[in-house]
Formats: sequence, structure tokens, C-alpha cells
Amino acid sequence: MAQKPKKKIQPKKNVQVEKNTVESYKNKIMTFLHQSAKGSLLSRELAAKCHSIKGNKENYAAAVRELTEEGIIVVRKQQKVILASKLGYMPANVTRLSRTFGFAMTDDRTEVFIPGKYMLGAMPGDKVLVSYIESRSGSPEGEIVDILKENPSMLTGRIELCDGERWFVADTMSKSHIKIDGGELDYVSGDKVLAELSYRGRRHAEHRVRITAVYGSSENAASCAGAILALHGAPTEFPQEVMREAEKISTAGISDYDFNNREDFRELPIFTIDSAESKDLDDAVSVERTKDGYRLGVHIADVSNYVKANSALDKEALNRGTSIYYANKVIPMLPVELSNGICSLNPNENRLTLSAVVELDNDGEILSYGFCKSVIRSRVKGVYSEINDILAGNETAEIAQKYAEVRDEIMLMNELADKLLAKKKRRHAPQLETTESKLIIDENDICVDVEPRKQGKSESIIEDFMLTANEAAARLAREKGIPFVYRIHEAPPLEKADKLRELLPKFGIECPAFGEMKPCHAAQILEKAKETDVYEAVNMMVLRSMAKAKYSEEPVGHFGLALEDYSHFTSPIRRYPDLAIHRIITDILAGYDKNWLTKRYSGFVKNASEKSSAAEMRSVAIERDCEDCYKAEYMRSHIGEVIDGKISSVTEFGFYVSLENTVEGLVHIRTLPEGEYDYTEPCTLTEKFSGVSYNLGQKVRVICTKVDVNDGIIDFSLDNDE
Repeated sequence: MAQKPKKKIQPKKNVQVEKNTVESYKNKIMTFLHQSAKGSLLSRELAAKCHSIKGNKENYAAAVRELTEEGIIVVRKQQKVILASKLGYMPANVTRLSRTFGFAMTDDRTEVFIPGKYMLGAMPGDKVLVSYIESRSGSPEGEIVDILKENPSMLTGRIELCDGERWFVADTMSKSHIKIDGGELDYVSGDKVLAELSYRGRRHAEHRVRITAVYGSSENAASCAGAILALHGAPTEFPQEVMREAEKISTAGISDYDFNNREDFRELPIFTIDSAESKDLDDAVSVERTKDGYRLGVHIADVSNYVKANSALDKEALNRGTSIYYANKVIPMLPVELSNGICSLNPNENRLTLSAVVELDNDGEILSYGFCKSVIRSRVKGVYSEINDILAGNETAEIAQKYAEVRDEIMLMNELADKLLAKKKRRHAPQLETTESKLIIDENDICVDVEPRKQGKSESIIEDFMLTANEAAARLAREKGIPFVYRIHEAPPLEKADKLRELLPKFGIECPAFGEMKPCHAAQILEKAKETDVYEAVNMMVLRSMAKAKYSEEPVGHFGLALEDYSHFTSPIRRYPDLAIHRIITDILAGYDKNWLTKRYSGFVKNASEKSSAAEMRSVAIERDCEDCYKAEYMRSHIGEVIDGKISSVTEFGFYVSLENTVEGLVHIRTLPEGEYDYTEPCTLTEKFSGVSYNLGQKVRVICTKVDVNDGIIDFSLDNDE
């Protein structure tokens, strides 16, 4: 028998709502100030209106304090309370500093440039009040009128000797020497250090610091990298509880019992393909020909079998979010007992996996897909360069022997990869080109060479196979309507798309008509620029128009791949989102229904998406900053050399030149021939009278004039003899 609906309980009349809470006072204060014609009231008048004397003085005072700290009201010395908006003030957060300026982000996400003299000594993370001033560039420019809430600040910098005294010079903040308060650490002039503010002045030069860590010479990239890691809060050691869990798992090993309820794929010719130096092998592949096309197996280390929800290992992995790779080092998301041990798909060892098995037709289109818990035994540790040699037909006898057991599979994989590439082109995924750097580090931890990281055919094969598995995982979740961590890439922001549409005709490229930019439009632009002299410039402009990819609980699709469904499934050893969705897929396979999965994972996927996106941003910043220091270290031995390059970006203060080896340096406007230069954002710097211009993508010959390893800065000047 159906239950009668419960009667809705109505609030009793004459029940007094608490009117003396902090929140109620905040509401009253805002109401009375908005009612005032000037948006202001004398403090005593406002208190009287709010009945704070007869009410709760402490809560009223707290309400005033909170509204002040939030930047909503301003309390003047004349005992007047004013709405900040009436004064033209906006609450904002300081986001970053340079030596002579800073930036603050307002609550409505407007980034405001702050000249150094208007910073009031504010530091990144500080809550401030900002007022707009006349802009010299057309972009929002302002001054900080008050610091509402100070953020505990850590700074990297170096020690300098001045008049016999040691001073701290910050990497950002100002050019000033900062006084050092006493401490127990030993350091000498030239050392790279980490410091915390011990006293704040009203100017950066008035601050004082205490040295908290010393990393060695600021002329060594490795020392600078150590400071960068500390500044970003990258954890380099695992807590004892985490290590105990990892060691226990490693010691237990894998037994026949662990194979229960798993598909046994040990007889299949499965193998890994990775770089020669990789030790955390989390993906292996297999491919078979079928009557309808191909059966692709993507077998991923079953990390979720070992890292249980809410365990010490899991909490630490969520905190780290991702492994961090820089130079020749790695800060793993999981202890090496797992990442390089029991979870790594090492050759000729039984390993527990979560497999995606995808049936594809002869055009590479997905016919069906499935997931299962499995056990595999990798045949060989494949290396990209060796498989590239096989595909090119110039492998050595030693390489041929190593891969003899899987040679047929390699050829079949190559065939399938060609079909997947053709499919990518059919769906008009933009073929953007980017080049990564490879740093060559010697035994003394010094960068001795920089090379562009080559992308061969085997790299493309693995990339497309992983993409297929990632797509299948996301499709599974979307079709079942369950909580999931998706990898999303939204369409370019409208203002960036409009800017691209405006710029392309200047490069002789016709822009397709569009309202909202779609992947096919980006693909058409790149195709039109192909085989022209402006291709690199157009590729860069399209790339810079893109939104940043991130993690989300909402399946909005991936613009850059032109896919409706996408996730990160294939790297649970080094990315938390992959581990998170392995856990969800495991519960799907266990038979839990949609309602149970929704209750269990709704909050989890939102939290995991937000934290993983933030961790990825931190990792990218660390890897970029460290790479800059190592590149500067390498270029130190090339000062004075004449080198060919291309203009990779243009600014109002000069332009950056990228060399063939991916090193990038600045040609400052003050080093250019004397004249008056106009900047056409974002691609041209033109001298008014001579008409000489410097354009994005233009070939130039430069001289390396100066490097600063500590700041990761390389300076070029144009070769006047060119």
C-alpha cells in the first residue's frame, strides 16, 4: 500500500528569527548603506540603525570586520562607513608579481595590472582593494588602496653581499635588497634560498625575511629547481604511514588468489611501449585482426586494486594529484614500491590490470567496447626509438631479435594507427603542432644540451590507442549517467575567437565564417595555412586562442580532439583522475547500480576534478620554471654565439625568438635600432618612420648576450651583420 505523503510542517507564527547574529548584522549594514544616497553613514549612526547597543555588540563588530575584510565596505578614520563600490574600489586577490609590477584578479575575474609603485607591498595571495587608474596599454590598470588580508608568503631568491652585509634579493617582488632577520642556517653570497616574510612594510623594500632553506649556488639549475619545488609546495617525501602501506603491498606481492574473477590475458602478445628511461610502465597494448576489423586491447595497471579509497596512500595521491617530471628527475604521485614496482607492467612478470577491449571496424570506428579486470604478462619492454626503427625498416639485428615475438603485432598496430589518424581527420580535429624540449643532463647535474623531443610513429600509435581507450571510458560513464571525472576542453573564449578572426586576414589567411568557433573551423584555418610561410605563426595564434583543458564532473567534450566523450583512463600510476575513474569502473563491473554509484561518487568526482586541475596547473608551472633554469644554464656556454631562430611571440617591449633546439630568449626593444615602435597585438612590432617590422614567425639571426640561471632568463640581440 502506498504511503501517504507527509504533511508539510509550516513554521509557527510569532516565532522570533534570531536577529543579532553576525549574518543578520551584515544584512542590515548593507541594507542601510544601500538606502543612503551617498552609500555611506557615520559609524555611530549605522550602529544606532542596527540597534547594536541594545543587541549584540560583539556580533555587530564582527559583521563590520568581516565586510571590511571582504572588501565590501570601507571604514574611514573620520568614523564613516562607506560602500567600497561607491569609492570605485573592488576586492581582488594578488595573483603574481614581477620585479616592477604585479597583477590582481577581481571577483568578476578581471585581471588588473598594478605598477610596482602602487603595490603597497602586497604579496601573492593577499586580499586587497583595487582602484582603477588611467591605463597606458588599454588593458585594465589599477592601484592597491588597501591590503585587507595578508597571505603567509614564501619567496625564493638569492643572497647578495652589499657593504659587507648579506641581503636577500627576491626572484620576484622588487629589485631591492631585503633585510634578513637572524636565523640558524648558514648561507653565503650567491646561494639560492627560500625565505618567509617576518615583517611587512608598506613597500616591498621595507619587508624583512627569515631564511628557511638553502639550496646551493643560484648559478646551478638544480639548486634553482629545488627552490622552485619548495615554493610551489611540491611534496618530495612521503609520510611514514604512506610508506608503511606501500611497503606492505609490495611485500605481499601477487599470488594466484589475486587472479580470481579476472580475465586471463597472459597468453596474448601484450607489451609496453615507452621511452627507454621510463620505469613507471602503466599501459600495455595488444591488437588482433577480426572479421569486422580490429580488436584493440589497452591494459592499464590496476592501481585501484592497491590504493583503496580514503587510505593514507589515496589521500596522499589526491594531495599530489600528479607525478611531476622535470629535467632528469621525477616526483612520483605514488611511492616507487608501487609506481616502479608492483604496479609497473614490467616484462615477463604477472601484473593485475584493468583492460579496455575495443572492437573497431576497418575504418577505425568504434563498434563496441568493454572493460574487465584482468591479468597480463608483458612480452617485452618496448622502446619508442627501437620500434620506430622497425617501422622504418632499419632496425639492427639485436633489435629485430628483441621484438621477434611481437613483430607481427607491431605491423598490425601501425596499420590500425593509420586508420585512427584518418578518422581523426574525418572528424576535423585540429592538427595543432607543439614541440617539447628534451634536456640532456650530465653526471654533475648540469644541462649540457637541449633538443626538440622527437615524435615518431610509435609515439603516435600509443597516443591514438590511449585516446581510444580514454574515449571508451568516458562514453561508458556518460551513457550510464553516473558520476565521473572527465577531461574537458571547452571552445575558445569568444573574445579570443574574435581576435583570431580579426588577425588572420593580416596573414593572408581567409577565416571561415562562424558564430561559435568549432573544431572544424580551427582545422580549416590550419589547413589553409599549411605549406605557406605563415604556417608557424598561424599555428601559434590558433594554439593561443584555445581554452585550457581541465578536469570536470560535467561531460562537455573535448574541443582539441573533436570528441564528445573524453577522460583520462590510461595513467593511474601518475595521474589521480585516472585512478579515480578506475575506482568507479571497478564498482560498475562489480554490479553496483546507478543510484548507489551516484550517492557514493557525486561529491568525490567534483572534489577530485577541482583538486586534480589545481595540481596539474602546479605541475605545469614547476616543470616550465625548472626547464627555463636548465635552458639558461645550457646557454651560459653559448654567450656571444650567432644563432638562427624564429620570432615566437611579440610584445610591446620586444619579441621572443625560439631556436631550433626549443631554447627561447628575449630581444628587448631597447636593443633594437633606435626609433619609435608601434605594437600591433599580438603579432607585430613596427618602427614608425622606417617601416621595418618584426612579425610572429619571422626568421631572424640573433646573438646570445646574457643569461640568468637564477631567473631562467635568456637575452638575445639581433645580429647587426645579418
